Amino acid sequence: MSARLLRVEVAPDSLFGPENLPYGVFAPPGGPFRVGARLGDTVLDLVALLGDPIFARPDLNAFLAAGPDRWRSVRARLRELAEAELPIDAVHPVNAVELALPVRIGDYVDFYASIDHATNLGRLFRPDSEPLLPNWRHLPVGYHGRAGTVVVSGTPVIRPRGQRRTDSGTPDFGPSRRLDIEAELGFVVGAGSPLGVPVGVDEFAEHVFGVALVNDWSARDIQAWEYQPLGPFLGKSFSTSLSAWITPLDALAAARVPLPPQTPEPLPYLRGADDYGLDIELAVAWNGRVVTRPPYARMYWSPAQMLAHLTANGASVRPGDLFASGTISGPEPDQRGSFIELSWGGTQPISIDGSERSFLADGDEVTITATAPGTAGRAIGLGEVRGRIIPARTT
Repeated sequence: MSARLLRVEVAPDSLFGPENLPYGVFAPPGGPFRVGARLGDTVLDLVALLGDPIFARPDLNAFLAAGPDRWRSVRARLRELAEAELPIDAVHPVNAVELALPVRIGDYVDFYASIDHATNLGRLFRPDSEPLLPNWRHLPVGYHGRAGTVVVSGTPVIRPRGQRRTDSGTPDFGPSRRLDIEAELGFVVGAGSPLGVPVGVDEFAEHVFGVALVNDWSARDIQAWEYQPLGPFLGKSFSTSLSAWITPLDALAAARVPLPPQTPEPLPYLRGADDYGLDIELAVAWNGRVVTRPPYARMYWSPAQMLAHLTANGASVRPGDLFASGTISGPEPDQRGSFIELSWGGTQPISIDGSERSFLADGDEVTITATAPGTAGRAIGLGEVRGRIIPARTT
């Protein structure tokens, strides 16, 4: 008996047409986790469609390690299949599957690449000084985060506890009172690099597989007390949410835009012949209400410059490593990618659910989505990254 076939119908206004095809890891009802690609409102089972054991895994790492030639050949085949009749057992409704963290993350680096965000925080924290520190226009500032607390979209976020400065100037210990978000774009490393060998700006596409939305939750009161002199620690390491879908770089070919002017000119290792930014617009919904739309096209430092700086000292990268842009903000008040900016340090609260709010309460849910120009002349989507705050542990 021949297999039953169907053609996946994709609505004309779908953000997940055949020009997108982001990758994720899913489990069908009663089945094991494996790699899939999203097409419209369905997930394509790549094990069933391609017969390749590299996709019969609970993460994308082996496929990432295969390198850009393999990524492009698989993508080309999937685009062909997206227009064909497919075995019905290889197609699953996206709302009927369980989604998992798509990659096994070895290292996580968070940057600080938005000039608008850095300027806003400088004005909030150092009102009597220049908002940008002297090094900011010379290098992509970043820090190494905690890979083990990167979680897939939808995972609850437990309110963190830590030391907080009191009015007396001494600390106490307890749940964060200034819990915040950071709307970011993450970059997933595919092919790794040897220890001691920097990755050049123009080698970016040979090493980075794709992008995914990130919410790097931040406990601003814990962070404010601990970050000097070494930078972020417990205020940032408790949870970082990652979208379940990774959009391949090739799907963003139409979203490439020139970088904003960089003054002074970066040092030679941060300059490339084909460097670019990305025209991606994010939307941040707080309990269902969109409160800000950060524009990624405004980012000062490019993802290729971030990777070049990350490896400039000889640090290696591995398949599945993640580096993120840092908070994405624009010049307008409704383009700020964190609530500390949106509420201007708590002095300009936002009306949420009938009350004036500056930071997150228990039970609040934040959902970040994004769109970009697609290669077929319509927008594509980057999925979503979502998380709900649950109360701090008492023991």
